[in-house]
Amino acid sequence: MSTSRRDFFKIAGVMAGAAFASPDLRAASDPALGLIFPPKDYPIPPDAKRLYPSGVEFLGDGVGLPGGMTVEGYEEAIPRVVPVAQALAKRGAKVISVFGSSLTFYKGAKFNQELVERVTKATGVPATTQSNGLIDGLRTANAKRVALATAYTDVVTGRLKVFLEEHGFEVTSAKGLGYERVPEGAATQEILFNLGADAYANSRKADALVVSCGALRTLDLIVPLENKIKVPVVSSTPHGLMNGVRLLGVSPRAQGFGMVFARA
Repeated sequence: MSTSRRDFFKIAGVMAGAAFASPDLRAASDPALGLIFPPKDYPIPPDAKRLYPSGVEFLGDGVGLPGGMTVEGYEEAIPRVVPVAQALAKRGAKVISVFGSSLTFYKGAKFNQELVERVTKATGVPATTQSNGLIDGLRTANAKRVALATAYTDVVTGRLKVFLEEHGFEVTSAKGLGYERVPEGAATQEILFNLGADAYANSRKADALVVSCGALRTLDLIVPLENKIKVPVVSSTPHGLMNGVRLLGVSPRAQGFGMVFARA
């Protein structure tokens, strides 16, 4: 049976509309990684699409952290994680990662794992954390001895040291900026570069350097630091994204962003 002119133009219009659909609509078929941020109304980090410009959709929401990067602040925020995770799953997230490294490592490895299990049980989708991204990055680097550079106070930096030791790493040095909140524009690339270089210099030749705090902009810091210290650099947001994308079933490898991404 032949197609009428009216039907022909109707079909052609639909096809043309699909061909010129916005990138956001076309990307809706990509698997979605849901990201839970400590701050409320936090945007998707630019690192996400720089590392993975195609093949992954990123969804985000925040819990709010009015108490800042303190143990008390984390305790107040944690009860909101599961409801936010459930909302992201309803929006289509196929994997959920709880971002905010310190929000997930502050009570140790067991708590971090229990949080993952709670999110998975409540949403029915696999879950991970930004802290797991640090572990994933260090294991990809085959590191054993680790130097730490953080945004945190000594108390919170100490909690990260314990968390890494619980996963079998030896922490040979640790240096933090002392922030309970990262002031806008304060943690410049120069400050972070010097922090990382100093932490490594004090480390008795660690196998890798961890730069921890999701609020720090570190993607463009990785390669210069690696060129300086000659060992892999693992950082919260970039390698948290790597870990989530891996769990999503998409290749997490990315070129031009350091040794770990080249091996992932």
